[in-house]
Amino acid sequence: MSLTLQEVKHIAELAKLNLTEEEQLRFQKQLSAVLDYAAELRATDTSKVSPTATVLPLRTVLRDDVPQPSLPRDELLKNSAEQEAGCFRVPAVME
Repeated sequence: MSLTLQEVKHIAELAKLNLTEEEQLRFQKQLSAVLDYAAELRATDTSKVSPTATVLPLRTVLRDDVPQPSLPRDELLKNSAEQEAGCFRVPAVME
């Protein structure tokens, strides 16, 4: 599906882009190529492919979640600019 130069100008106007004539011609070719490829993909028969099919094995790259002791509160509060009653004190965000 080839885009006309008028369509490219309209798209540029919608995107609030000021394109030179050279850029308009370049984008006309590039956008037309993208639309041609999308049309080719649309024509591909995927009726026998399950919507959740994947070519990759299902595996997780995350480590197991193993409970561990946390740092002592006093150690954590050393990083605080201000503290109050054993907690971080932060500026109020609501009145």
